[in-house]
Amino acid sequence: MDDWPAGVGRRVLPETDSTMAEAARAAPTLAGPEWVLALNQTAGRGRRGRAWSMPAGNFAASLTMRPTGPVDQIALRSFTAALALRDALIAVGCAESALSLKWPNDVLLYGGKLAGILLESLGDGRSGASHLIIGFGVNLAEVPDAAALEPRAVAPVSLREVGVNVTPEAFLDALAPAFARHEASLATYGFGPTRTAWIAHAARLGEVITARLPGEEVTGTFTGVDGTGNLVLETSKGPRRIAAADIYF
Repeated sequence: MDDWPAGVGRRVLPETDSTMAEAARAAPTLAGPEWVLALNQTAGRGRRGRAWSMPAGNFAASLTMRPTGPVDQIALRSFTAALALRDALIAVGCAESALSLKWPNDVLLYGGKLAGILLESLGDGRSGASHLIIGFGVNLAEVPDAAALEPRAVAPVSLREVGVNVTPEAFLDALAPAFARHEASLATYGFGPTRTAWIAHAARLGEVITARLPGEEVTGTFTGVDGTGNLVLETSKGPRRIAAADIYF
């Protein structure tokens, strides 16, 4: 833990319902940022309220922080979180060439889903977010039951399948300083360098993908993300910028 970021708390729980829920309960009492890691989750969840399966040995942690900068930059932490996950995975022995980043919140290993990110803000909606909670789930040891996957979802993969063995505690020790570095870059230099770094590792850049939005699906060539983090697709009707969607290859 020599590289653990200064002033950042660390709690490891044998079990909790959800690290996101645990972080939200603790947020009002925190003096500074805090990571909470659970070795077992009984009610983990992902984006849009979906269940998040956590087989034994996998990684589930949440970071609670007070976001700085403009309110419209809060969601950009999905990009810093993805880059931090990539750095941490390389630090524990994963091949750089095997990793890619899937907009808006997944990390892929050899094209399979290895990790997911979830952002939630706490506040009254009038004065911005009092706290931001970033959840990280990584298939370190096992993949979830295939029956729990949604149709057309990217097939899951685990680190252990490619010969990388790491404990959740050791992975947290790699992830926390990586996130601190990317957060410092965002705070100091804005989104530009983060955006450039993310696009450099983006999955399916230049290829045709489909974005599913409420009530419609949009298919086009993935050309990048814009200065506010929106997905940019070149469609038959021209460029389309998308703020939130499920992406299918």
